[in-house]
Amino acid sequence: MSIKKTSLYATATAATLAVALTACGGSGSGGNASGGTANKDATVNVGSLYEPQNLDNTAGGGQGVTEALNGNVYEGLFKLTDDGKVEKLLATDHKVSGDGLTYTFTLRDGVKFHSGKALTSEDVKYSLEKVIADDSQSARKNNLQVIKDIATPDARTVKVTLSKKSISFVYNLSYVWIINSQAKNLKTTEDGTGPYQLGKWTRGSALSLDRFPGYWGKAATNKKAVFHYYKDATALNNALLTGAVDVVTSEQSPDALDQFKSNPNYKVNDGDSTTKLLLAFNDKAKPFTDVKVRQAVSSAIDDKKLLESVWGGYGKLIGSMVPPTDPWYEDLTKVNAYDPARAKKLLAEAGYAKGFSFTLDTPNYDPHPTAATFIKSELAKVGVNVKINTITPDEWYTKVYKNHDFSATLQEHVNDRDLVWYGNPDFYWGYDNKQVTQWVEQAEQASSTAGQTELLKKVNRRTAEDAASDWLYLYPQIVVASSKLSGYPLNGLNSQFYVYDIQKKG
Repeated sequence: MSIKKTSLYATATAATLAVALTACGGSGSGGNASGGTANKDATVNVGSLYEPQNLDNTAGGGQGVTEALNGNVYEGLFKLTDDGKVEKLLATDHKVSGDGLTYTFTLRDGVKFHSGKALTSEDVKYSLEKVIADDSQSARKNNLQVIKDIATPDARTVKVTLSKKSISFVYNLSYVWIINSQAKNLKTTEDGTGPYQLGKWTRGSALSLDRFPGYWGKAATNKKAVFHYYKDATALNNALLTGAVDVVTSEQSPDALDQFKSNPNYKVNDGDSTTKLLLAFNDKAKPFTDVKVRQAVSSAIDDKKLLESVWGGYGKLIGSMVPPTDPWYEDLTKVNAYDPARAKKLLAEAGYAKGFSFTLDTPNYDPHPTAATFIKSELAKVGVNVKINTITPDEWYTKVYKNHDFSATLQEHVNDRDLVWYGNPDFYWGYDNKQVTQWVEQAEQASSTAGQTELLKKVNRRTAEDAASDWLYLYPQIVVASSKLSGYPLNGLNSQFYVYDIQKKG
C-alpha cells in the first residue's frame, strides 16, 4: 500500500492478471467531450493537491510523483490499466519455468529513452536493483525482495530468478519504472521511455510534460500536459471554475460539487477508489494488544456518520482492508459494527470498565484532523479518553512507520491488494497472527489465482474479526473535468493518472 501525502510508499501483493499486448492506449477513461474537434496541439491543464516531493519514486517522491510521471514519463515492463488489468508494455513476451522460480523477459525493440539512449536489458537490471536497494523507499521494495538473481544474456533478454514462488511477480513489475542506467540526478530530472518528457518543474506551482517526438508507441493525444498544484480544495475548485485547469484528479471537497453538477460545462465522474482511511492500532502496545479492546474501539465509532460528515453521499463502508475491486473482497461491515453497548461490554471484559486513555497521532492534513476530532467524541461516550497529537507527514514517517512509537494513528492507505501487510508482524501496526502470516505466504505461492483468492478471503475475515485495525471508510474517487475533455482516467488506482489519451476539444 502506499500512503497519501507522505514520503512513504509501501505496497501489497496481488494476483497475476491476464496479460495482453498494448502500446500506450488507456482503458476505463472518462466521458465524451461535447462539440468541436480534438486539438492535437492542445495543452491539458491538470489540477492536483499532490505535488511530488522529488521526481524519484525510490527516494520518497510521494503520491504526486506517481500521479504525474507513472505511465506518462516512465514505463514498466508491464502496465496497470485504469481498470486494474496488467498488460505488456516494454516487455513483449515472458516465460516462466516449470518450478515458477525463473522468469525470462523479451524486451520491445526500438525503444529509446528521452536522452536518446536505446533501452537494453542492463537498464532493466539496474531499475530492478534500484527498487530493492537498501536505501530504496519504493512501493515495490518488499514485494520484490524475492528476486535472487538478475541475468542479462543479451541486450533484449532479462532472466530473473526468484528465491521462492511469487504469483504476484508480474503484477508487481507493473509498478517498477524502467530507468536509463546511466541517468543522474533523478530527484530533479528524468530519463524514461514514456510518451512525455519532463518540461519544467516549478516547485510549489506546476510541473509540465511535453510530448516526446521519439516515442516508440502511439504518440500522446495532446502536445503538452501541465500539472498545477494547489494547497487546498477550495483553490483547486476555483481554478477549475475559472478555466485555469481542465480537470481535477481527485475532488476533495464534496460540498463544492453542486456547482459543477448543475453546470453543463463540467462533468462529475464517480469512479472506484482503493484508498482506505484507517484508525491503525499499535497491536504490540497496551491496551491494543488485547483483541477485545480493539473490537470495542471499532464498535464505538459510527463509521457511517463519519463518512457522511466528511464526504456527504460519496464513499463506501468496507469493514476491512479490502475494497470491492479486489478479488478477495467480502462485505464485512457487520463485523465489529457500530454498537456502543457492545463496546462498553467488551471494555469491561478486558478490564477497562472505567475506560482508558491513549494518544492518537494524527497527520496534519485533511481529513485526518476532522476524523480525529470525531473519533475523540465517539470514544468519550464509552469512557475512552483520546489525546490528539497532530504531526507532519515526515514526523509520521519517522515516529510511526519507522520507530513504531505510537499507540494509535490515522492514515490513508492508497494501493489496491494491500491486505497482505497483515501477514507481516514487523509492519508498523504490529499485527502478529501466525495463522494469517501462513495464509499470506501460502497465497503468494499458490498455483492459481483461485487458490490465492480463497486464502486471502480467510485473511480478510480473520483480520476483520480480530479488529487488527479499524477501517473507517473507503474514499470516493471523484474526477471533475471540463466538458471539452475526454479520455481521462476515472479510477483512483494507486494514484496514477494517465494523461496521454486525454483529448481536448476546441
